[in-house]
Amino acid sequence: MHLPSSQPRILCRSLLAADLGSAVRLDAQTGPDGRTRIYWSRQTPDAAFAPDPAAERRRIAGAVVQTFAPGQLPETVLADGSTDRPVPVPAEPDLLADANVLLGCRSVESARQVADWLAYHHRHHRADGAVIMNRARDGNAPLAAALRSLLAVPMTVILCDSPLPLGRPGEASEAHPIQAPDAPGKERMVTPVPDPWTAPLGEGSVFDLLKWRFLARARAVLMLDASDVLADPAALPGAFDRCRAAPNGIVALVGRRVYPWRLRPGAEAGFGDHICRPFDARRGIARWGAAPDTCGLDRAWRLLRVEDAAPEGAPLRFWRAMALRVPGARVSEMVPKSSLVTDPELLALAEGCFAARPVRPPKSQAQHRDGRTCVVSTMKNEGPFILEWIAYHRAIGVDDFLIYTNDCTDGTDALLDALARRGVVTRRDNPFRGTGLPPQHAALQAAEAEDLLRQAGWIICMDVDEFINIHLADGRLPALYAAMEAAMPGANMISLTWRLFGNSDRAAFDPAPVLRQFTQAAADRVRKPHQAWAFKTLFRNIALYRKLGVHRPKGLRPDLWEEVRWLNGSGQPMPREMFRNGWRSTTESLGYGWVTLNHYAVRDAESFLVKRDRGRVNHVDRDQGLNYWFRMNHNTKAEVSIQRMLPALEQEMAALLADDATRAAHLACIAAHRRRIAELRARPDYAALYDTLVSDRMQRLSRMLHHFGASVFNAGPQVIPQDLHLRDLPPNFYLTVDHDDAAAH
Repeated sequence: MHLPSSQPRILCRSLLAADLGSAVRLDAQTGPDGRTRIYWSRQTPDAAFAPDPAAERRRIAGAVVQTFAPGQLPETVLADGSTDRPVPVPAEPDLLADANVLLGCRSVESARQVADWLAYHHRHHRADGAVIMNRARDGNAPLAAALRSLLAVPMTVILCDSPLPLGRPGEASEAHPIQAPDAPGKERMVTPVPDPWTAPLGEGSVFDLLKWRFLARARAVLMLDASDVLADPAALPGAFDRCRAAPNGIVALVGRRVYPWRLRPGAEAGFGDHICRPFDARRGIARWGAAPDTCGLDRAWRLLRVEDAAPEGAPLRFWRAMALRVPGARVSEMVPKSSLVTDPELLALAEGCFAARPVRPPKSQAQHRDGRTCVVSTMKNEGPFILEWIAYHRAIGVDDFLIYTNDCTDGTDALLDALARRGVVTRRDNPFRGTGLPPQHAALQAAEAEDLLRQAGWIICMDVDEFINIHLADGRLPALYAAMEAAMPGANMISLTWRLFGNSDRAAFDPAPVLRQFTQAAADRVRKPHQAWAFKTLFRNIALYRKLGVHRPKGLRPDLWEEVRWLNGSGQPMPREMFRNGWRSTTESLGYGWVTLNHYAVRDAESFLVKRDRGRVNHVDRDQGLNYWFRMNHNTKAEVSIQRMLPALEQEMAALLADDATRAAHLACIAAHRRRIAELRARPDYAALYDTLVSDRMQRLSRMLHHFGASVFNAGPQVIPQDLHLRDLPPNFYLTVDHDDAAAH
């Protein structure tokens, strides 16, 4: 029976593995029931040994376990004809009889951290024993010596490791007895094998082995590693009592990873430093607790569960202190700091139970602004399309345009400067040169310092081929803002998911409005290519995020995450897992009901030649050739809802063109665009591309894109059977290719 004293009792035990040529034998032991169990490595093939017919044989966590009745331990005949007769180690269940025991692994945790782990669970959760599988390289002896000086609570702690170099005769010592005291003088031989016990994962059967060797008579056992601490230190009934009260003797433990905000220079991480958790973490860590006599010893113990038994009742919670598991790593290397929030429960645990003074994160404060709506954009040689885009967005309620340009040769700068002189836009030269940033990223970084942006109430970053299409009321932004407020008071973000529009089989450039010419779009729910459901974000300028991003603001201030009130395009709340990095809709977050972002990525075939020649504003090293056209040219469904805004657009266009300088600059852009088309079509490579774009095959494929998988889009149209566009495909037809084939193209 476990009889705690005022001082801890630290015991060291060894688990050895033997390489028998064609099989690896793990520890053999005689349990409290008198039966002998031999554990064979999970890396040992079934054919490597011939199990004795008298033995019960089963698999536990991949390992093979043979169980022999008392007095029936024969030699095991191996595949090579040799025999093996192990010397079993007798069980020691009385060491922890009637004790509340922690069972887990120590990998890299220091002796101080292990001592704090033990003391906390003794003082606040009534633990009075522990069995630690010591997988650290330093072995049991240094840890045992340190714990004897550091631990000041009455606990029985059993440390298990593989302390001796494998392949040499075992030599018993006081610190590392490798056989039971009643078997003096017998040496256990081992031969060189990779140590299966102290490997990072080790043999999963170790927990069942430890059950029979030490824990068969324990009162209750909780599976927790040396970096895991139970939550709810004042909860009644306690965790061990919950195991005893469970009808089948088993409860679930669910853990969450927690982190410091920052460690003080030179200080070792402690449990009390861990006051932050990711607000958007979805998956917990599964462990368990058990009352051995109630749940039954014949059920195998594994890392994540007890065999053939479902936990009962609400799960018990624990925290996993990640700085203990990854010593020396910066917090930002373990987890995005934009996800970390201070948890009041963790703070109370740190200060109340560990007497710690953790470093707290800085406090942020939202800056509530009302005001104008501003669009931030980057452009290069977009001249013919600028005026329509500005006129349309002015018609729906956009107040300001902050536009960065670079390397324009078609009159884009002159047109924007003419508009700037009238106060319609603000143009800036893109400062990307020398920054190492793509032009779009450099522009967004520069925009953050602009007074125009700082004073804006709402902001969106978007391109000249994107049009906000509001389906509510009169189609203008005030109606959208009102609906957002009604659906979620204080709503401050809304995602505008792309609807990809194709070229509507138009080959030649026409300066007529884009919104009138291109009416064919992607199907309502086409998930591929992955760009199909990308979104841009219209957000209130209230400092919830630190900087602008191409698709959404970036750098969430984590202590303000609960103030993020983000709706999808149908007015439904966005999942918080999107708050930090989400940039494309999912089946759960897609919404087209209130607002979409019409994306005219290709326009006509001639204009696409100019687009390819110009290059991409963000991914400057990526070609916008045939594969891009194939991915983005969707002509599946007629979509003309935005055309109800044509009268307002044309009225605004007329007002802008009433200025002589603006009209002259606009016409000059159109003329320059036509000249560049003629120059490109005269080149053999662009002429060949043009012929492919307008071919019957590509036109037909543009109506079949919903049949293709992601790998087809990655590879390009060349992987599609040459006659597929001529077939009458059933609605559920689906084509994909191997990733290797896609990469080869």
